[in-house]
Amino acid sequence: MMLSMVLLWVIVIALIIVVFALARQIGVLHERIAPAGALMVNQRVRAGDQAPVILVTTLNSESLMVGGTGKRQLLFWLAPDCPICKSLLPVLKSVTSDNRGKDVVLLSDGDDAGGHRAYVSANKLDNFPYALSEIAGRSFGVGKLPYAVLIDDSGRIVSLGIVNSREHLESLFESERLGVASIQDYLVHRQSDPVQQFDPDK
Repeated sequence: MMLSMVLLWVIVIALIIVVFALARQIGVLHERIAPAGALMVNQRVRAGDQAPVILVTTLNSESLMVGGTGKRQLLFWLAPDCPICKSLLPVLKSVTSDNRGKDVVLLSDGDDAGGHRAYVSANKLDNFPYALSEIAGRSFGVGKLPYAVLIDDSGRIVSLGIVNSREHLESLFESERLGVASIQDYLVHRQSDPVQQFDPDK
């Protein structure tokens, strides 16, 4: 009986040590994993370029200028049959409720305006301007959805890319704050500059 108790305690202590070691390794791995930014696969326009200026017509038959408006704009391409797009709609709504001071414009293409209106109604997107424009998609080089472009008040493209998660979408604003084209560019720059990498003020 005594031997069994001793063996049990030895096993429990060994398990505690193993769990502690695993937790520590997970923490180290987490620190080494860089945050993923929006996936920049665009070959038509790049961060730093002046955004194409396009006049589109919203589903409410209102004319809307995309790019060159003198205001910050977040352009978000989506489609009713895109589940990832739908999962990001709450994020877009939270973006408009913060103090980032930008206009959010929803864009898509196709000729089924009725289907898009039903999508707007079902997902309570009435507060967003929503336009169908194949020209806008081509002009900004949109190939896959969901896709987003952040434009500053001077009409310059700040950051852009495929946004598959909240982190991707948030990375557009983080790129603007850091003054870089993408989070990946920022990380590459820091890795190549060891002085900046260990700068406590960064």
